[in-house]
Amino acid sequence: MKKRFYITTPIYYPSAKLHIGHAYCTVLADVFARYKRMRGFECYFLTGADEHGQKIERNASLANKTPQEFVDGIVEGFYKLWDLLEISNNDFIRTTQERHWLRVQEIFTKLLENDDIYLGKYKGWYCKDCEAFWTDTQVGENHICPDCGREVQIAEEEAYFFRTSKYVDRLLKFYEENPNFITPESRKNEMINTFIKPGLDDLCISRTSFSWGVPIRENPKHVIYVWLDALTNYITALGYNTENPELFDKFWQDEECEIIHLLGADITRFHAIYWPMFLMSLGLRIPDREFIHGLLMMKDCKMSKSKGNVVDPYPLVEKYGLDAVRYYLVREVIFGQNGSFTPEQFVERINADLANSFGNLLNRTIGMMNKYFQGQIPEYKGNVTPFDGELSSFAKAVINRYELCMDDLKITDAFIAVNELVQRANKYIDETTPWVLAKDESKKEELASVMNHLANTIYTAAILYQPVLVKAAEKALDQLNVPQELRNYENVYKFGVLGGQTVNKAEALFPRLDSAIEVEFIKNLMGGK
Repeated sequence: MKKRFYITTPIYYPSAKLHIGHAYCTVLADVFARYKRMRGFECYFLTGADEHGQKIERNASLANKTPQEFVDGIVEGFYKLWDLLEISNNDFIRTTQERHWLRVQEIFTKLLENDDIYLGKYKGWYCKDCEAFWTDTQVGENHICPDCGREVQIAEEEAYFFRTSKYVDRLLKFYEENPNFITPESRKNEMINTFIKPGLDDLCISRTSFSWGVPIRENPKHVIYVWLDALTNYITALGYNTENPELFDKFWQDEECEIIHLLGADITRFHAIYWPMFLMSLGLRIPDREFIHGLLMMKDCKMSKSKGNVVDPYPLVEKYGLDAVRYYLVREVIFGQNGSFTPEQFVERINADLANSFGNLLNRTIGMMNKYFQGQIPEYKGNVTPFDGELSSFAKAVINRYELCMDDLKITDAFIAVNELVQRANKYIDETTPWVLAKDESKKEELASVMNHLANTIYTAAILYQPVLVKAAEKALDQLNVPQELRNYENVYKFGVLGGQTVNKAEALFPRLDSAIEVEFIKNLMGGK
């Protein structure tokens, strides 16, 4: 395993307010970063805003603002949303910042000096929403953008092009030698069969039809096309080509750092094909992993700012709490697959996993300790009842499974495993029947063992839940009165570390939701959909 980790989200386009689909990717990245830090690894986490382009220029004009004024207002909302969701990013890069655009100009110059760029004319089908050119084959007879499904128009202009043909063979060789570079594998097959094998055109990397972008120093009437500008954020944020390259050397150049990009399926082509080529031209290493998550959909179609069919995270967090929203995003959609947001699923997931399973287990356990042991967790005495060994073994197996899943970015699977541990503990209560044991003085030792095993299982689950349940996991540890020195991750391997503590007052972590009422409330937030 590598010594340190660099994890990034895509930088989001500030054409309008962010929605829960953007929150999905950022929360998943945050959970992974928190997990790595929890285990003692150094992790640098980057997110940001992609602020240039024709769409921004047009939207700013419609709002009677300068482009900079327009993006400043939208990006302020980014900061507030990430604060609301307690995103633990180390940096937030904006492509309008001097630290970024100066480096982008230098990168363009270097590509030009390497003879990887030439000046030509581009004529093709252009999607103004995706800011991408497409071929006849790609748009089909109906002239539809293959990414967003909107109509495209023929456009022609002088432009600089990147020589993709020079790097195709190297890229395919890199794919072959690094089979985990693109996950899931179906996305890699899509890149090869849909975009590379049919013939990859040289990439247009400048525009003259608008001015809101990074000007090319060698030819200022051109601005650098949004994808070369945007993709390079991953290295400019670290101080690439500056007098202070410490972060860049540590988190990009050092082979002991694992570089992981999380991104949505709709921008895979740019990250999986062109970004490695740019890095090859610059003589820099290629990231270790590009993990392509699915899209969070509405019932019938992709969630989209321009379509207005979005879910605002703010009222969800205000009504149901931060942890409920974070947990739903992590747990409901298998990371890597498309998923859908529905009010029914949201309420059912919170009730099933958080209120009925984890919260209920904690309440029941503390209640029984108060009733049978004056609020004290009995000391660990090993396996006393016939069910003790199975529960402790299950807990250890879950820890192993959790780590394997998290390390492989199977984040949803990791928390499914934790939930299964909680469910197993609830079943353990039914198997051991502590209320029956309490009636027989000769069963006192068995009862004490049951209480200890329950406390230590909840402790294990709470530690494992920490990256996603940033408040409730800590509250669970507080209710069990877990000493600070036992809250370090390495203690989770030692089943039985709790014993002798006096529990604190039980408080409901997640009150059970009235399904009919809450579903109606969320539907109203979504405009009655």
